[in-house]
Amino acid sequence: MTARLLRACSVFLSRGILLLALFLTFTFAAAADVAVPQLTGRVVDQTGTLSSGAIASLDQKLRDFEAKKGSQIAVLIVPTTQPETIEQYSIRVADAWKIGRKKVDDGAILLIAKNDRHLRIEVGYGLEGALTDVNSRRIIDEVITPKFRTGDFAGGISDGVDRMIRAIDGEPLPAPARSTNFSSDLNDFGPVIPFALFASLFVGGILRTMLGRLLGSVATGGVLAALAWFMVGSAGIALAVGVIAFILAFIADLFPMATGPGTGSSRGGSWSSGSGGGWSSGSSSSDSGSFSGGGGSFGGGGASGSW
Repeated sequence: MTARLLRACSVFLSRGILLLALFLTFTFAAAADVAVPQLTGRVVDQTGTLSSGAIASLDQKLRDFEAKKGSQIAVLIVPTTQPETIEQYSIRVADAWKIGRKKVDDGAILLIAKNDRHLRIEVGYGLEGALTDVNSRRIIDEVITPKFRTGDFAGGISDGVDRMIRAIDGEPLPAPARSTNFSSDLNDFGPVIPFALFASLFVGGILRTMLGRLLGSVATGGVLAALAWFMVGSAGIALAVGVIAFILAFIADLFPMATGPGTGSSRGGSWSSGSGGGWSSGSSSSDSGSFSGGGGSFGGGGASGSW
């Protein structure tokens, strides 16, 4: 009886050790995979390869292209993708970032694993006709890797992105929708906010005199909303400006200096500090903190290379 019990305990213990070993193996294997970094901007460099100026220039180029075409391109530089291949890691990045517009799938990612000396262009479904596997491979072999071999990473990435942009630009895609993202448009609209506030009071004073308090306030909101739409192209910003302009015009009696066009000197002095350099830093900063993928899907199209 005692021998049988000892034998059963021995079998149970050995199986438990085996299960624990398997569990630890899978746990360590999963933990060893390189984490997908957070999408903090159109250019994410985890190696310090690119200077801040190069990142800013590249970010602006990609931002302008997205505004014009609608397609999103992102650049990611990591030290390594090991133990995964760059193809496996690139798909994980694409699934996490979702670059490109939803249902248009017009996103592309240029991924560089610097220490591995590998790179890949990952292409969304909607761009597979423009950035074909062959075309992507030519961009890598003929444009990017020759400069990488000389140590010119910034030049290789910039030239490669230029070629990607030219290829995508020739593809018939839906026109980009006008922005309705309030938070991301604040950087663009910031420099004109002081002007918008001043205009709300000044224009409101004139229109209230002509149309009465209520109609004049409504007209002021409409005029300023249309002006904001024309300047920024954002429905969200235009609506917010229209509402603020209406409220300010409606309560303009609380601001005697802005109730009519006959008080220009006091109005000018009251707003002079606000219209100066107070918003300049916002207009020059990158939108890296607010950039996000549009929901695009990827299916493994593109090409890989090495140098």
